Amino acid sequence: MENERRRIAVKIGSNVLTRPDGMLDITRMSALVDQVAALRHAGVEVTMLSSGAVASGRSELAGTDARHLDSVEQRQLFSAVGQAKLINRYYELFREHHLAVGQVLTMKENFSTRRHYLNQRGCMEVMLGAGVIPIVNENDTVSVTELMFTDNDELSGLIATMMRVDALVILSNIDGIFTGSPSDPGSQLIATVNPADDLTRYISTERSGFGRGGMLTKCGIARKVADEGIEVIIANGKTDNILPRLLLGDGPAAPCTRFVQRSGQVSSVKRWMAHSSGFAKGSVTLNARAVEVLTGSEAVSLLPVGVTAIAGEWEKDDLINIMAPDGRVIGVGRAAYSSAEAAGYCGRHDCRPLVHYDYLYID
Repeated sequence: MENERRRIAVKIGSNVLTRPDGMLDITRMSALVDQVAALRHAGVEVTMLSSGAVASGRSELAGTDARHLDSVEQRQLFSAVGQAKLINRYYELFREHHLAVGQVLTMKENFSTRRHYLNQRGCMEVMLGAGVIPIVNENDTVSVTELMFTDNDELSGLIATMMRVDALVILSNIDGIFTGSPSDPGSQLIATVNPADDLTRYISTERSGFGRGGMLTKCGIARKVADEGIEVIIANGKTDNILPRLLLGDGPAAPCTRFVQRSGQVSSVKRWMAHSSGFAKGSVTLNARAVEVLTGSEAVSLLPVGVTAIAGEWEKDDLINIMAPDGRVIGVGRAAYSSAEAAGYCGRHDCRPLVHYDYLYID
């Protein structure tokens, strides 16, 4: 097996599973199930992150007038109906390969505390250990506005790091990242992205047709996940036999963009924290010298002497954002004491660390 990838996550985007009319593409879904089954039978543990619930619900309610509902209510309605239909479809397709699947519906809040995070990971570890394929999706029936993930790309990054996979495959409707518009014959596919490569001039900010995100989101998530030691591959989910070609070397090489993982080990706690700045209960602003020390090459804790201001209210062990003097978020950490205590310690030399190095993640 190529590079001995024993555990992977596969994110299947809306534009892969949705037809031009917005309905679910059953033929493509069946082809992808065949490919995942081939990976499983080759000994690879697979976690799937599948879009398609809204499209599935839309097709089921095609004769229903939902135009009087706002966009959030329509999404909740279609998702509530579509989730049942989608997981049942996966169940029937995987059963033909003698494989069991289990549904995991999650929300952003489930990643906000370490306890919830570990509980979710434990559940999915049990599923994988029993030979069950977890099929993960956001619970759109209760996730609204600020509680929603940016899209399933963001969720795939969280799941990939949580499950400590060897590779994350993001399937879209294009082959990867190009030097220009994918429709421009003069554009070239970028086959490999190394940690130091700058892609900003190549990335389109346009969203995909049926999804909530675009290539800019995918690139940002891929970069962050690769920085945590996980290979990320962006490829076209409509390419024939794409997964075995990418991961098993089965057949001709498949076009894709591979983000090379950064070397070195990242602790489980820091993997969680790397994606957790959105769950912070407050923030601390540092002076320039403290920023210089924290972003240097040596491992150090955040001391109160470098803190110039605090914002928000938090308790001991809550997450807080670490801010530079210009307002940039440079990291996230788990507070060793409350905001009330921190306010009294700002600028002092004689206090224990506000954030210990073991619980500090710097971007």
